[in-house]
Amino acid sequence: MADIFDAYALADAWDEMFVRPGEVRTAYEPVLAALQPIEPTELRFRADQMARAFTDRGVTYAFAGEERPWPLDLVPRILDALEWDLIQRGVAQRVRALEAYLADAYGHCRAFEDGVVPWRLLLSSPHFHRAAQGIEPPGGVRIHVAGIDLVRDEAGEFRVLEDNVRVPSGVSYVIENRRAMTRIFPSLFAEQHVVPVDGYAQRLLAALRAAAPDGAAADPRVVVLTPGPSNAAYFEHALLARLMGVQLVEGHDLVCRKNRVWMRTTRGEVPVHVVYRRLDDDFLDPLHFRPDSVIGCPGILSAAQAGTVTLANAVGNGIADDKLLYTYVPDLIRYYLSEEPILPNVESFRPDEPGQLEAVLDQIDQLVIKPVDGAGGQGIVIGPKADRKTLEQCRAAVAADPRGWIAQRPVALSTSPTLAGERMAPRHIDLRPFAVNDGTDVWVLPGGLTRVALQEGNLIVNSSQGGGSKDTWVLAEGPAATPDPEPAGAPPEVAPRQHGPDGNHTLVQEGAQQQ
Repeated sequence: MADIFDAYALADAWDEMFVRPGEVRTAYEPVLAALQPIEPTELRFRADQMARAFTDRGVTYAFAGEERPWPLDLVPRILDALEWDLIQRGVAQRVRALEAYLADAYGHCRAFEDGVVPWRLLLSSPHFHRAAQGIEPPGGVRIHVAGIDLVRDEAGEFRVLEDNVRVPSGVSYVIENRRAMTRIFPSLFAEQHVVPVDGYAQRLLAALRAAAPDGAAADPRVVVLTPGPSNAAYFEHALLARLMGVQLVEGHDLVCRKNRVWMRTTRGEVPVHVVYRRLDDDFLDPLHFRPDSVIGCPGILSAAQAGTVTLANAVGNGIADDKLLYTYVPDLIRYYLSEEPILPNVESFRPDEPGQLEAVLDQIDQLVIKPVDGAGGQGIVIGPKADRKTLEQCRAAVAADPRGWIAQRPVALSTSPTLAGERMAPRHIDLRPFAVNDGTDVWVLPGGLTRVALQEGNLIVNSSQGGGSKDTWVLAEGPAATPDPEPAGAPPEVAPRQHGPDGNHTLVQEGAQQQ
């Protein structure tokens, strides 16, 4: 074994790279062989060089008020073709079920009438917007982009941790991580036949164009609506707009007139048909939601109701990634699709149900307690690791608002070797695959964002809590496809404004909570 692995001790969890001490999993053999000749100081030097390159490119995130380079670990997370087949089928199945639920919840409400989901779950959700009722999206698509968070449990089984179908973020780091890793270990990609990820922007653009309203131009105009440069995910907004070759706009760049949306340009106003919006419902349209919002576009929801513009993702999608609804998704898969769930949930409890509140409160020190509307890992209490004061505060909060919380069995997230100083150490990881729905097919980007908790023993992987990331390699059964060339850039109407990007997943500017 290389010196850098000499002190590597397996944690009490499934290890992605090693079956047992000294025995590497087959998919990781080339990676270990590439790492073994490298001195620890050289590996640390490469990591520092990569961090400087990220800073120069503006791939940064804010942590504790400080701007830092995006933390990418040098050891990739590898999934073989069989594992990926399971994941992509399970993610696509989940997206189809949530799509059916949204159509039902804003339509005939069959699942509620049939008792699959209680009415109280829908009517008590802060993300249920009556203004979204009656909007018939083209192709029936409300979830154009989804991020489904997965973990691997102690037995090596993949489980769904949560669903993100409002404004899921992080795909830009998938793209940037791959660019960085191909420069650090170029030969490995040829040896391993890693499936490329650079087709995401083209897939997303095709899905957005397919979502254009009936009667739109043969070449529908798509824009990316951002809250602005102070938003934590602005780097992602700008990158996706550039890769798709579409315009990046802010609310004041758009104007609604007679239920149509127009974009102001140096050549005058031009019509807009699809808005890939990266801000929350509450701040999207001050005429329908928060009247004090200055980052939205007045009248844009009325245009969507009139069918002249498509909002992606749709308004009101938050009812589908409510963590309380998460506990019903396996039943929704059976109800809408007549299929068994491919990817199971983590075992969960609903404090708002009779009898379960008392059980949760009695076992709160043995459970993970999550706010149903939380994001970025905030508000989560891991019972076995919490002190008495935290547990008492959590117990009081759950007792006061049972609807606002769910409880889950603690899962020892799988670990992966991660560079800690000048040695390798096991750190817990999760996986966020990204799915794109064009109305005909749900396509899952090969790989996704692997997030890693950089602190020893920590189970919170979010960057806002000090987490990092790994490049996720999906191995092809044969030679990998040739990477697609990068698009030339934005169209000529208006050049995107240049701002310093900010890359964290957690909100910095009010009004645009990124998932």
